[in-house]
Formats: sequence, C-alpha cells, structure tokens
Amino acid sequence: MNVSVDPAQAAAEQYRIGREPYYRPVADEVELFETAYAARMPLMLKGPTGCGKSRFVEYMAWKLRRPLITVACNEDMTASDLVGRFLLDVNGTRWQDGPLTVAARIGAICYLDEVVEARQDTTVAIHPLTDHRRVLPLEKKGEVVTAHADFQVVISYNPGYQSLMKDLKQSTKQRFGALDFGYPSTEIEVEIVTHEAGLDRATAEKLVQVAQRSRNLKGHGLDEGISTRLLVYAGALIAKGISPQAACRTALVRPLTDDADMRDTLDAAIATYF
Repeated sequence: MNVSVDPAQAAAEQYRIGREPYYRPVADEVELFETAYAARMPLMLKGPTGCGKSRFVEYMAWKLRRPLITVACNEDMTASDLVGRFLLDVNGTRWQDGPLTVAARIGAICYLDEVVEARQDTTVAIHPLTDHRRVLPLEKKGEVVTAHADFQVVISYNPGYQSLMKDLKQSTKQRFGALDFGYPSTEIEVEIVTHEAGLDRATAEKLVQVAQRSRNLKGHGLDEGISTRLLVYAGALIAKGISPQAACRTALVRPLTDDADMRDTLDAAIATYF
C-alpha cells in the first residue's frame, strides 16, 4: 500500500527544531513574541551583536512548533537569492524557490538575520508579505504565492553599529513590531555563561565582570563591548583546561580589537579578575 506524502509537510519537517534550545528569558519577550505570532505580526529584533537574538528566535520556533528558515543577510544578497530563480540543468530550465518563498509556502518562520546588511532593493521583496496582503509575487515565474496561514517574518539587526547608509527604510520599519534586546543583567548573564560553557559560577562571574568593563568602553575606543556569546566561548576554553587569562585573550580581547593600547587596557582588566 502506497502512502502519499504531502510535499509541503515533508519540506516543513526538515526545518523543524527537534531539541529545545537553551534560552533564558530576561523580561517579557517570550509572551510578546507569542502574542505577535498569534496575530501574525512581523517582528523586528534590535540589539547588540551576540546578545541572544538568534537563539531567541530558535527557541520561539521550537516553542511554537513551527519550522524555522534562517537567512544570514549580506551586501551581495539579491532579491533572487531570497525569492528564487530559474536554474539550468540537463533537462532544461527549472524554477528553484528561495528561502523566503519556501517559508511562505510551508508556513515557516523566516528569520532574516542582520537584515540591514542586505541591499535596500532586496529588502523591498519582503514588503508584500508584511502587510495585509501576505503575498509574494514571483515576477520571473508569473506566480503570486499566498503565504501559508502560519507564516511569519522576523528580522534582526544591531542599530548601534549601522551607518546611515545601512539602515532600514521607514517603509520597511513600519511594517514590523519591534522588540529591544540588550545584554542580560549580571545575575542572568552569569547563569547563561555557567550553563552554556559548563563552567563553575565563580569563574562565570569574573568573566561577566570583564565584559561589563569592556562595555563601558563602547564609543571610547571600542565599537562594541564583549558579548555574551564571546563569554560563552571563553568559558568553554576554560572548561577545557585553558588558563583563564589565555582563554580571555583568545576569545574576548583579540577578536574585539587590533588596537594595541586597547588590548593592553582589556588585558589589564582581565588580570584584575584572574
């Protein structure tokens, strides 16, 4: 007996998150996201690099039991990369859906990470999906895709890092609700680093104190302070037996800056705690 398989359902399964991602809520962001999803409101997540935006989206996709398709945006990405294109193979030409189109068809959450890195003419492609129409015109194919009832668009970016040339148009911004993200409070960040790095609490507390010192230098020699993500990297090295000072130099200081004086300042801060 042959059992037919729904192609859309089969496609959705490959994008489902099987295991619960670790995410520690810091405020009411989980409830706000759930309510926005119930209304199918497109959402914009704004916050510094490495503060947990992408992990949050993964967690919410798991919690809502929705497939998640993530696109890492870059300046070379075209609308065709998002929407789709015709490809040539041995049998002639065939249409290949892009990630945005796949998400709209199967009812996934489409997450556009660092969306301002994409060209503005590319981000315009999401406009018809983020208003009352919820459609995606495939002009090259002559098709209009009506978004699945469960489809949602989520975008993220770091507003403190972007230049005026790399910002979203108001016509894009005003299609989204927005959630602000920042680095967690000391207590929560220590909890996150302890859990994610498999580290003892006392060492995690010292790492967080180093990060907080660096964040006070943002705009005074540093473009960004040490992120929670980098703290987890440093903690993982320490948990593997690397000395704390070497781990901090490798995972915290050297990725952050090439300025010799700033490196010396951060190294001195690390020596204070370790």
